[in-house]
Amino acid sequence: MVTAERPFHLVVFGASGFTGQFVTEEVAREQVDPERSSRLPWAVAGRSREKLQRVLERAALKLGRPTLSSEVGIIICDIANPASLEEMAKQAAVVLNCVGPYRFYGEPVIKACIENGASCIDISGEPQVILLHLKAMLQKWNVIKSDQRIFHVTWCMFLELMQWKYHEKAAEKGVYIIGSSGFDSIPADLGVIYTRNKMNGTLTAVESFITIHSGPEGLSIHDGTWKSAVYGFGDQSSLKKLRNASNLKPVPLVGPKLKRRWPISYCRELKSYSIPFMGSDVSVVRRTQRYLYENFEESPVQYAAYVAVGGITSVIKLMFAGLFFLFFVRFGIGRQLLIKFPWFFSFGYFSKQGPTQKQLDAASFTLTFFGQGYGQDIGADKNKPNLKICTQVKGPEAGYVATPIAMVQAAMTLLNDASDLPKAGGVFTPGAAFSKTKLIDRLNKHGIEFSVISSSEV
Repeated sequence: MVTAERPFHLVVFGASGFTGQFVTEEVAREQVDPERSSRLPWAVAGRSREKLQRVLERAALKLGRPTLSSEVGIIICDIANPASLEEMAKQAAVVLNCVGPYRFYGEPVIKACIENGASCIDISGEPQVILLHLKAMLQKWNVIKSDQRIFHVTWCMFLELMQWKYHEKAAEKGVYIIGSSGFDSIPADLGVIYTRNKMNGTLTAVESFITIHSGPEGLSIHDGTWKSAVYGFGDQSSLKKLRNASNLKPVPLVGPKLKRRWPISYCRELKSYSIPFMGSDVSVVRRTQRYLYENFEESPVQYAAYVAVGGITSVIKLMFAGLFFLFFVRFGIGRQLLIKFPWFFSFGYFSKQGPTQKQLDAASFTLTFFGQGYGQDIGADKNKPNLKICTQVKGPEAGYVATPIAMVQAAMTLLNDASDLPKAGGVFTPGAAFSKTKLIDRLNKHGIEFSVISSSEV
């Protein structure tokens, strides 16, 4: 893929941003991976050469590689300058887009990549579903009325809109546009595929439970994600209109319909209360399952996602924080206060500084999947599911360690497993793009581990 005109395998766009600096470090690690059989020419891109240089210097110091800065290209590129985006895309085989919020800044990068023959990976997945789940919960408890239009469909809207607008153009160019390629959607999307592949029969439904583990200094998240949630309020009808316009036929329901749990429920297996997971996973997994059904006639899997939050005290704290957020975000001045003081209004979980290195080192995640289905000789028409399976995906700190690993390994899969990708390019979910590749094996080797916990016949 590397030529004089296109000199870089990978370009990290937004490398000087908070997440971008961690992605830059991960590419630098991949560059010297002892299992690599060829060189990995790459570059960083952004508005400021000085900031990009500082990011490379910090990575060099952290990784003990004093010559790193001289080994990496620097591309000056501004999201507000389409010509600079085109010049960046012309130099890259794959662009790793770390510039968010994606609803504001994602489309120009995708457009430039498609028009100039570069594939693009991003980590979009900001919490659109937070608002929908929170609204449903509050409606169920009669806290708000069903006609209160205070929620905005943001990130599933962005992901699906990009697929609707650019899939055919990307296919014509033979490039791959893959969103949601970080935590949490790669562990969730590929976790469902892994669970299906490990069941000795037909998997029909999966519930997942994410558990976040922290060290003695607790958790902290950079306020970029907080801002995305605050910004994401407006017209909730947008996504529904988009889906109606696409005229998608429903995928068949195999086995009994997966029942949605109560907004607060108890998971006996994990001995923890849970709430619906407030991210884009459900949308991403469902789009993948549709793709696999329509293109490979694979039996579609129903999916629901939850967060294990611990005891009832944690549940009460989370609900109080949600109501507090909901009240302030309804007003202009409230939104300004939320954005200006993230640490105060999130009870310390979000900050402009983000997590410390100690917090990153001590944190981890576990994503547990409980699946059910049918043995090979059992029909799904009238019989109850007779197989159960439990799998897990475990990894390091989710936002700034696991996400760069997932993003970079997705990029390496694009570069190295071309024969196992969808035959034509296009806009894909991670599972749709990578279900036939070795991405799960790559993740296992880099600390995001997939495993079967139990499998049994009912």
